[in-house]
Amino acid sequence: MSIIDRNKIRVAVIDMNNGVTNQGMRGIQEILLRYRRENEIDLGYDIFDLRQRGEIPDEHYDIYISSGGPGSPFDGVGEKWEHDFFNLLNKIENHNKISQQKKHVFLICHSFQMACRKYHVGEVIRRKSTAFGIFPVFLTEEGENDLIFNGLPNPLYAVDSRDWQVINPDDVLFSNSQAKVLALEKERPHVDLERCVMSVRFTNEIVGTQFHPEADPVGMKMYLLQDDKKKAITESYGQEKYEDMLLSLDNPDRIKLTQSVILPNFLTEALNALQEA
Repeated sequence: MSIIDRNKIRVAVIDMNNGVTNQGMRGIQEILLRYRRENEIDLGYDIFDLRQRGEIPDEHYDIYISSGGPGSPFDGVGEKWEHDFFNLLNKIENHNKISQQKKHVFLICHSFQMACRKYHVGEVIRRKSTAFGIFPVFLTEEGENDLIFNGLPNPLYAVDSRDWQVINPDDVLFSNSQAKVLALEKERPHVDLERCVMSVRFTNEIVGTQFHPEADPVGMKMYLLQDDKKKAITESYGQEKYEDMLLSLDNPDRIKLTQSVILPNFLTEALNALQEA
């Protein structure tokens, strides 16, 4: 990739973790630092602790990444922090309508579910049980042609961690003409439940995933080896599935590949848009 003819690329990272310790923020920062190093770009980032401290970036950043987090995607209803978050997305959209220099946004897990509420994409509901582990994610035709998944197999493998989900993707076109469903969870013919939506491009510049593209094998192994996580997975999926997850951490074609492709592709897409402008 050619070097961007700009003094500095500024990335805003919105922390939705509400003070809960996790591996996600470390993963996002590692990807940004690696991308800066590998592409020799003067890329800097600032972190905004939104849910706990009410910090929100202004609309003058080039790129935005908003993290996953605990709790319900409805926790912020009526709260100032949710209003500020949705208002920021509105400002970015308005900017993109009138400016050649498009600002790109990537939304992960909790942020993704909130965006599905905002953009009226599908229906956001509580799951019957927690989904946690490494699972196949199936790309739709739109997903196979989307730049962020370029270089990944179909299905790809990703870390999934959620108590909530987005369903009824067929209703998307009726509620939001711009939105495209890019990925779905695997079909479960033996279970009378809908496939949940795993990725949506809400607008040309705003995209998100239900899963965690920032997750890496090291952080995930630390998670899986915790007693409570091991217990939850073996009770829900069985010992064999738990051992398969541990084995898949060592498979370079699974979450290591996903981590090395999706967010870097997103950054490249965002930087190319700035460069073209």
